[in-house]
Amino acid sequence: MTSHTSGPFGRALCAMITPFTADGELDLGAARRHAAALVADGCDGLVLSGTTGESPTTTDGEKTALLRAVREAVGDGVPLVAGVGTFDTRHTVRQAREAEDAGADGLLVVTPYYSRPPQADVEAHFLRVAEATGLGLMLYDIPGRTGTRIEPATMLRLAEHPRIVAVKDCSYDLLGAARVMAGTSLAYYSGCEELNLPLYALGGAGFVSTVANVAPGPMRAVLDAFDAGDTAEAARLNGLTMGLVEAMMASGLPGTVTAKALLDAGPVREPLRPAGREAVDGLRAVYEELLAAG
Repeated sequence: MTSHTSGPFGRALCAMITPFTADGELDLGAARRHAAALVADGCDGLVLSGTTGESPTTTDGEKTALLRAVREAVGDGVPLVAGVGTFDTRHTVRQAREAEDAGADGLLVVTPYYSRPPQADVEAHFLRVAEATGLGLMLYDIPGRTGTRIEPATMLRLAEHPRIVAVKDCSYDLLGAARVMAGTSLAYYSGCEELNLPLYALGGAGFVSTVANVAPGPMRAVLDAFDAGDTAEAARLNGLTMGLVEAMMASGLPGTVTAKALLDAGPVREPLRPAGREAVDGLRAVYEELLAAG
């Protein structure tokens, strides 16, 4: 039987949407209901105010209110990782402290974007945030959005800090990820659904998934089958999810938009715009096909 040690925040994590009312305000009631449903359907933990949570267009106060509301909904036993990463180190430190005060169990910290800092500055940024609170950090390596990746050599050095404990990996570099996993105790979470199973097979901790907003059970079932030692079943179940993964994450629309379209979870904030009727119909058809496949 194949066995994985559970990561610091569980295995099956959802990168949760941030629901809004029809007029674009934070909908805390919908957030509570959605969070509770995700946990009931198999999510070990939730990541709030990440890319899928529209962090670039929510205020610091909204992020804190969302975190407090979700904590109230799911209780103390469910790990909550708060997205606090910005392109400004001082701002990130301030958000990290606010998240700690609001009940977060961990912090998702993205590489500073737009300014494209050199690796020494990337390293210094993460160390400053790690020193700011007592919470564990999940480093978010997504160079396609930030313009700068966390190089494996930098990751190896950062892993020496006791509060840098995990990585959300969107680097599309399995070789680099395998190298860091072999040389550190960092828990690697896939941030790209098509790589959930490959990264897990290399020793990853699990996933942080946008698609889990709408299909938490099927996404988790892949890991469960792998852990049970049935790799053929894990591959089969993984294949069943790929149609929805492609429709939600590779159709030209952001995952936030496609997730909210399927969930009818209110609008997205500009500059994002809602999915059109044709796109929504296509998403629903693929989603229903996955549910029917069981």
